[in-house]
Amino acid sequence: MRAVAGITLFMSVSGIGLAAAQPPRQAGPCFEEIRRLCGAGGMAGLRVCLQSRIGELSAECREQLLERMRQRGAGARPEGPRAEPGQVVSYGSHQRQGVDYYPAANAQRPPLVLFVHGGGWAFGNRGQGAGAKPGWFTAHGYSFASAGYRVLPDAPVEEQARDVAAAIQAMRADAARLGFDPDRIVLMGHSAGAHLAALVATDPAYGIANLPAIRGVILLDGAGYDVARNMAGDRVEAAMLYRNAFGDDPARQRALSPVTHAAAPNAPNWLILHVADRPASAEQSRLLGQALLNARASVDVVGVANTDHGRLNREIGAQGDVATAEIEQFLARTTAPARFGARAP
Repeated sequence: MRAVAGITLFMSVSGIGLAAAQPPRQAGPCFEEIRRLCGAGGMAGLRVCLQSRIGELSAECREQLLERMRQRGAGARPEGPRAEPGQVVSYGSHQRQGVDYYPAANAQRPPLVLFVHGGGWAFGNRGQGAGAKPGWFTAHGYSFASAGYRVLPDAPVEEQARDVAAAIQAMRADAARLGFDPDRIVLMGHSAGAHLAALVATDPAYGIANLPAIRGVILLDGAGYDVARNMAGDRVEAAMLYRNAFGDDPARQRALSPVTHAAAPNAPNWLILHVADRPASAEQSRLLGQALLNARASVDVVGVANTDHGRLNREIGAQGDVATAEIEQFLARTTAPARFGARAP
């Protein structure tokens, strides 16, 4: 396991930037909805309220907040237009239980990178979360998929993880029609999606941890790998957000923590990326990385400098992006057919 030093602190919690989690500038139905939900207190209280209760807003209001977050998120972006999915694979009756699939360009039976979006377990969607990734991955010889899943309050975290596992199984079952190799899959997740990806790739209860087809897992700035430890800290905003998702029962918190399940079987190869100067994700990434190393998995834990929680995810595919270079190297060594079944000695 290795660590790369860095320098930027971005105050965000599981996909919701504190500076971005503010009501729209113009008064309107969404502003009134936020005011009714969170009251008319100061901005600090409003931010905490939105982080823990955003799932109670209407879908329209959540999308307005997401759009503002996108508009505030400056920084380098991958060049070229965003790709459109070639297929949508449904794995359940809920509108969120679908996977957008993007076939690789000029590749026969390529590996599949399956992405799980973030959003504090309460919002986000598979299209917004994927961003510009499909174009970069498909141009580099990988098929790409972005999985949706039900969110709070419709589905507790346990059901969200079951959705992710079901999405993986549905994609494998449809691989011949879609044209990718069902035995070379890399699971990737950002923020809350990183937690869900890590959970299904470690906990045998979801049927994925011991699936040889999962060649690796890429985690992007997650901070929920040890839920109880995270909630026990002095970050009030994080405690409220995690309590909304995981409750107060220590047994449930442990059951939903990937570190609890880090003993084998697990996916064999892990790339755990975090914002270098974000203490919460740095600590949690090191904890999970060490637990996986103890279980004899191959693990790289990398702190990425000069970025923040949103940009780390958004800028994958941008020219010169450090995280993209790490991902490219990881995929090359974990998805090659000659490495099937390989594990760390």
